[in-house]
Amino acid sequence: MEIPGGWLTAKRLRAHGTILAVCLWSLYIWNLAIPGLRDRAGNLKGTDFLHLYTLGSLALAHDGADLYDMNTQAAIAAKRVPAAAGIRYLPLYPPQVSILFLPLAHLSYAWALAIWWICTAACYGWLCCTFWRFCPNLRGYGGTVAVLALGYPGFFHVIAWGQTSVLALLCFAGAFFLLRNKHEFYAGMALGCLAFKPQLGIASVIVLLMLGRWKVLAGGILSAALQFAAGVLYYSVGPLREWVRILWHVDSVMALLEPKPYQTHSFRTFWSMLLPWNHVAFGIYVLTTVLVLWLTIDIWRRGDSVPLQVRYSALLLATVLVAPHLTVYDLVILAPAILLLADWILSQSVNQRTHRLGTLLYLVYALPLIGPFSRWTHLQLSVLAIGTTLYLLWRVSSRIKADSEFTA
Repeated sequence: MEIPGGWLTAKRLRAHGTILAVCLWSLYIWNLAIPGLRDRAGNLKGTDFLHLYTLGSLALAHDGADLYDMNTQAAIAAKRVPAAAGIRYLPLYPPQVSILFLPLAHLSYAWALAIWWICTAACYGWLCCTFWRFCPNLRGYGGTVAVLALGYPGFFHVIAWGQTSVLALLCFAGAFFLLRNKHEFYAGMALGCLAFKPQLGIASVIVLLMLGRWKVLAGGILSAALQFAAGVLYYSVGPLREWVRILWHVDSVMALLEPKPYQTHSFRTFWSMLLPWNHVAFGIYVLTTVLVLWLTIDIWRRGDSVPLQVRYSALLLATVLVAPHLTVYDLVILAPAILLLADWILSQSVNQRTHRLGTLLYLVYALPLIGPFSRWTHLQLSVLAIGTTLYLLWRVSSRIKADSEFTA
């Protein structure tokens, strides 16, 4: 395998992926390999999973009144997991998420975390394998794909943080294959499952609305409504109202939500880190969001002349860029885009655009590793790479559309 661009050979990619996977996972395993629930750095093993475990405990007790009470949740967490004493999380998940984690709340924290890690890794591996099988130009490079998937920083952070982002990946993957098979309503239902992380659904809703894809939107509305209805039936409507109220005023607690902005990868924090004036930074974020959405909508408006794998990859890139809150573990949703675009690039003749796109794809994959350096540089290079990749896809799709019209 050689992605157009000369230096991106299969051997080199496999070597880079192997080095990355070995370094990331060996250091992480070494960090965890001490007795107790705290790692060598003094952090709780699984970090954010504690919040999910606490939500499951509230669901187990059928206690909807405390789903958005930080102090009560901190006390419950300390009682169930003594090693977690003093840890607090801002509760922002909708009520139905707690029901999902209810079964794990029956177990000890260590067993629940182990099961969640296994389920997360198995789901990610299965999805990567499914996309690899779908990509004809990658089928002869299973080993390279496997190594790169294992070393992908987005996946590493999902495990390290004990987060739920693989569920969002599952939603996007399901929607892709359903759209490919022309099942638009069910594709919408898959996207509607993103209601548990609504910031990841913003780009899809706006793009689909502007394209007039009413079947997809109807499926999404039904799916989201069913999720919220499950929470209301289990707890009553009170917790849902409280969740909406907190989201409405979320700007007042952003410092709690993003204590380490260098770990975020979207245009909102890109501009807020780069510019010292909050209102100016937010204004530019709105403008760049409009631009990103316009580029994505324009790519989709070119219809079937542009392959679905290119259009859908553009949607995933836009999802990351426009999300008002997107932490490094959420970048796992770009795994399909990386595989789909790599496959598409390999099917094209070598030219300057495919050369650039191959290099950009490599940067989208690798640059999240150096995100912490933006504490000093105030420049999140991963966001620039993602934005530039979307722009180049727009240029490439324009060329594809022109070529198809000329051929016709």
